[in-house]
Amino acid sequence: MSLSTSLRLPGGHSRTAPIAALDYEIAQERASALGRLGRALEAALAALSDYDNSSGERDGARAQLVQDASDALWSFMVQREACGLRDPRPLLRDYGVPADVYARMGAFGRR
Repeated sequence: MSLSTSLRLPGGHSRTAPIAALDYEIAQERASALGRLGRALEAALAALSDYDNSSGERDGARAQLVQDASDALWSFMVQREACGLRDPRPLLRDYGVPADVYARMGAFGRR
């Protein structure tokens, strides 16, 4: 009787184990990226909200904050779609995304 040292998954073949491990790592990275981008969106929306609450002025500084938030929203939405989450309505509602940020999403200015 010999012992096999190869990685075996329950109900699977030893050939599929490396593929399953890779799929698991890819899923972990997708989730990690989604978390990072979600935190970046929260920070951008908080900065915009703080600006609106403190000054209320509609100037170039606010326009840049809207652009930053819309860029963060775009990145987060793309990553969500890569994870299979297609409906943006829960995201817009849960994060409280302002209409002007959503309207600007995907419109990239000069860089």
